[in-house]
Amino acid sequence: MPVEAVPAATELPSALERALPLLQPEAQRMGELVGDRYLDLLGPDEPTSTGWMQDFMLTRLVPQIYERWWRPSLGRVAKGVFGPGMADERRIARLLLGLSPGDGVLDVACGTGNFSRDFARSVGPSGLVVGIDVSQTMLRRAVADTRPTGLDQLAYIRGGAQELPFLDHSFDAVCCFAAFHLFPDPMAALDRMTEVLTPGGRIALFTTVRGRSAPLRTFESLVAMRSGARLFEQRELVTALERRGFGEIRQRITGVTQFIGGTLAD
Repeated sequence: MPVEAVPAATELPSALERALPLLQPEAQRMGELVGDRYLDLLGPDEPTSTGWMQDFMLTRLVPQIYERWWRPSLGRVAKGVFGPGMADERRIARLLLGLSPGDGVLDVACGTGNFSRDFARSVGPSGLVVGIDVSQTMLRRAVADTRPTGLDQLAYIRGGAQELPFLDHSFDAVCCFAAFHLFPDPMAALDRMTEVLTPGGRIALFTTVRGRSAPLRTFESLVAMRSGARLFEQRELVTALERRGFGEIRQRITGVTQFIGGTLAD
């Protein structure tokens, strides 16, 4: 049912009620509450596919195995044997975002909400975390896994990353882990992530990076072409963040992946 048709705000989950004023007016009008747990801004529209990897993420199967098998296994291959594990990834994200109680956080392409829930614990009841994803199956799993945690400061929204439906300067921190390279236009998405940040806001990305050797680059190009994933040059995102006004940029490369973050100028 449309949000404007909900007779009483108390019927909305408290985090969604707090998130509504951050949405652009059109998004507020078109949003539909799904199972009284997440807000759908896309309706029957399906996201533009970049390849088989994104297609697979939209299936019913992946959300069931995502946190325990899919994401850790792919991450281990991409990060290398000695790369950080999932617990380390969450710690890196928190450090790059510099989270404090009361912060507002946007988790872009939140999937099943594993990072969103971690952020919600960091910002506490006075903070707000909004997880946004295009996949209905992922969000249904995110809602189911979040419900027993009692994290009333966490809301989920179905929407696109390149057209983030939020007002400018709405969040203190924006995170996008393991999805940025799958967006049809990642730089357009980065523009929107920058716009929704408050001055002094922080961004954290976990995405791909190209190797230096010619044989490895050839193999990477073949994998990227078949999967639809984009591979970024080693300085490409550093430069992209600098051009958008970020400073204090930190980058860690491990395997064919990188963690990168920065702070938006006041």
